[in-house]
Amino acid sequence: MAIELTRNFCIIAHIDHGKTTLSDRLLETTGTIHERDKQDQLLDSMDLERERGITIKAHPVAMRYTSKSGQKYRLNLLDTPGHVDFAYEVSRSLAACEGALLIVDAAQGVEAQTVANVHLAHKQGLTIVPVINKIDLPNADVPSVHRQLEEILAIPAEEAIDASAKMGIGIEEILEAIVDRIPPPEKPKDEILRALVFDSVFDVYRGVVGYVRVVSGKMEADQAIKLMRNDARYEIKEVGVFTPKMYQQPRLNAGDVGYFIANIKTTADIKIGDTVTDQRNPAREALPGFQEIHPMVFSGIYPINTGDFEHLKGAIAKLRLNDSAFIYTPESSVALGFGFRCGFLGLLHMEIIQERLRREYNMDIIATSPSVIYEIETTRGETLLIDNPAYLPDPSLIEEIREPIVKAYVLCPNENIGDILQLILEKRGQMDHTETLDVRRVMLHCELPLNEILVDFNDKIKSMTRGYGSMDYEHAGYRAAKLVKLDLLVNGEPIDAFSTIVHKDRAEARGRQLASKLKEVIPRQLYLVSIQAAIGGKIIARESVSALRKNVTAKCYGGDITRKRKLLEKQKEGKKRMKSIGKINIPQEAFIEVLKSQ
Repeated sequence: MAIELTRNFCIIAHIDHGKTTLSDRLLETTGTIHERDKQDQLLDSMDLERERGITIKAHPVAMRYTSKSGQKYRLNLLDTPGHVDFAYEVSRSLAACEGALLIVDAAQGVEAQTVANVHLAHKQGLTIVPVINKIDLPNADVPSVHRQLEEILAIPAEEAIDASAKMGIGIEEILEAIVDRIPPPEKPKDEILRALVFDSVFDVYRGVVGYVRVVSGKMEADQAIKLMRNDARYEIKEVGVFTPKMYQQPRLNAGDVGYFIANIKTTADIKIGDTVTDQRNPAREALPGFQEIHPMVFSGIYPINTGDFEHLKGAIAKLRLNDSAFIYTPESSVALGFGFRCGFLGLLHMEIIQERLRREYNMDIIATSPSVIYEIETTRGETLLIDNPAYLPDPSLIEEIREPIVKAYVLCPNENIGDILQLILEKRGQMDHTETLDVRRVMLHCELPLNEILVDFNDKIKSMTRGYGSMDYEHAGYRAAKLVKLDLLVNGEPIDAFSTIVHKDRAEARGRQLASKLKEVIPRQLYLVSIQAAIGGKIIARESVSALRKNVTAKCYGGDITRKRKLLEKQKEGKKRMKSIGKINIPQEAFIEVLKSQ
């Protein structure tokens, strides 16, 4: 099909605004899927995606559409995730498109990630087609959403299409808008093959399947290609498109979005954002890719049963094959044995990986508390990057510690501003400014340390605003802070799994909280067990697990008091000796309990 009759577009929106339902309706209306294959969330292939009602991976699909004028078009759609942790999937999909359908919920209006995704689309220079979805809801307020489009996003209200993906309203208008408003791919200047790799998945039987957008030239079977980033050379075995299952074709032409299979063994060999070109007639310059994605949140993952280490190693390696944003390195802990230090894009990403390990690979795992990357300036003038509190240098060698900062956009109803501001201050955040969106809601612009929003920030926003609040963030560099390493000692022995990096002003409260939690879960011994929280050599909190008392005087039935004293003294000596040589074995359940509560 001619390049002028091709349209590449994606669907962007805040989480749960109806992207996947709309893509299902577009597939049905264009006849891409048959009646017997119909099912909800068709493009969400993972069980987790279906259960949680979220999209985790971007899914491409090619559709054929005959417009009202009788002209046949090929439409390439990319369904993208809406959650903040998977923004990298969105940016990759945008690089393969000329236009985007922007979905806004008619009841909820413009949300935090709607704003973030529109900025991303503008940055890529895409044509935006706004769609107001869910107009069939009883609490839909379409005029208000029209105003928000103009005031917040600077998109003319008359461009918006009113639709309901669930009821099938406005689907024809959306398809007509795609062919009328979204421009076709740019005509290539030459016939040299240039294709942008925007994703890859691993197939057990065929190796790596690369998802590409062909910018110029053509890709076909038996063609000798090379990847421009590492000059690796391969031969293409198969090319095709998604309909939405993989459908083999003789070739992919300029403007097409599809897949190719070569003899590539692992997804680590093919970089996302790389350019594929012909070996015999290569392109001089690579296509502009998109920024490298770097994990922001780190956590240790250990098997509960130490004998499962090899099983865990295999499971993590398989997950890595399909997720280039997930990284891992082996590490060992005195308390937990052998495991892996894993890097994730955010908390949802971490939760998804852990859930997949449990569900798909039947792994019983324990995860240490999440941490971020800190920049350490040493007294020798070196700069170190630390993602594990265990590797923090001695305090005397540290000149300055810098922590990652995020720029956050928090949307909340007017009546919750006070609570949200209080929460931001509690999390050591700084308010920048506020923006009134409409009569009911405001957007707060603030800067927060990433470490503070890791665990419960989003949950607290949701509970304070009864589900009406939303948050999105982007990284804004590093800032110096008074941070210290907090250790937990049990009978003077540091337990590495509980070490964390905290702000100096919060260290005491955090230390007390951890010590009291540990006191509840450590079993009593025959001698006193001390639990201490310490910064360097300074103890800042202490709890004690009282000793079990064995009644050694039970066999004394009368006689002189000195007999009882002798037995009690002997017991005291024994306890002292036991304390000096005794080791506390902290049960695995105690680790799970304490790490769960963090």
